[in-house]
Amino acid sequence: MPAHGYEPLIRERSVADSLKADDIQALNELLPWACFTVDGQGRRVGRPANATKRSTPQVIPDERIVRLDAALGLRDKHVVEVGCFEGVHTIALCDRAARVTAVDARVENVVKTLTRTWLYGHRPELAVQDVEDASATDIYECDVLHHNGVLYHLQDPVGHLRRALARVRSGMLLDTHISREHEATSQYQVDGQSFRVREVKEYPRSPFAGVYPSARWLLLDDLRDEVRRAGFEDVAVEEVREERNGLRVLLIARRGEDQTE
Repeated sequence: MPAHGYEPLIRERSVADSLKADDIQALNELLPWACFTVDGQGRRVGRPANATKRSTPQVIPDERIVRLDAALGLRDKHVVEVGCFEGVHTIALCDRAARVTAVDARVENVVKTLTRTWLYGHRPELAVQDVEDASATDIYECDVLHHNGVLYHLQDPVGHLRRALARVRSGMLLDTHISREHEATSQYQVDGQSFRVREVKEYPRSPFAGVYPSARWLLLDDLRDEVRRAGFEDVAVEEVREERNGLRVLLIARRGEDQTE
């Protein structure tokens, strides 16, 4: 094991390994990175957000993607990743899936994902896309949806889920913050249906926030009902965990055999 205490996160030679140390340093200063990985030589690719946030190398693959692959089998699948951030999960999805399309509302995140995935030997399809845009539906045409850390940044999480899940053929991973019962003190309407939500202030200038001033967090029961409403019969709550900003849930869902195209 290298002296820095963690294993290199890729084992085969990649573009990153071919770069000189000065080139790696220049690249790390070129973009507004908020996390880092390592190359096959253990060199840092990217920068930590600050001294306490994303201050250790990001793990590739994330354990949730391993679970998703085990549940749905990604090898012959087209995966759409909502919220690619800086491409860490994108790399792990590209390692496993036949095709990956990654989208993010921030152009700088798409550029960072393009750069990092190139350095790690992958060429996903990329798009700048605000998922709150109700006209954006074709982008979700896929076998599997990877939806991690985005839903709790949205103003209309139910509307988004209804638009997106209608296009997903096989299954999905959804990881999001949720509201506790006593926190859901507001309501909002979607297609005449009322949902209790927790209203949360956003900080759009932060790389870890949404692009609008506020967001709505759903109750777990309503979230699960929306996934089932979209035709996903098998909805597994893989974990519910307490995090610094609140309660968070990981769902892995799959359609019934007769509903898969």
